[in-house]
Amino acid sequence: MQIFNKLVRDNIPNKINSNNEICNTRILEDEEYKLELNKKLIEEAGEVINSSNKEELIEELADLNVVINAILNINNITYDEVEKVRLLKKQKRGGFDKKIFLISTKNKD
Repeated sequence: MQIFNKLVRDNIPNKINSNNEICNTRILEDEEYKLELNKKLIEEAGEVINSSNKEELIEELADLNVVINAILNINNITYDEVEKVRLLKKQKRGGFDKKIFLISTKNKD
């Protein structure tokens, strides 16, 4: 028996069953679901960081995007709302296009 205790994609139980295995699952309450999505967000971000080539990076970014979309949905937030804030922040503070690395600051006095 393998123990996972983690949020999985919707079709995973069917895949497990079709491999002649039995899986034990339960449906999470909303607050548990939010917590597990946060854990999954960290897991997927780590996989993005550890990607070793472009194809793998694309796969992991897609997985990360699925989790972000689920977080938006459970919190009743639209992608357009996030995009509006992103554009405002980019206009006000800029993006990361110039690759600026801040080393330090000090008072002019």
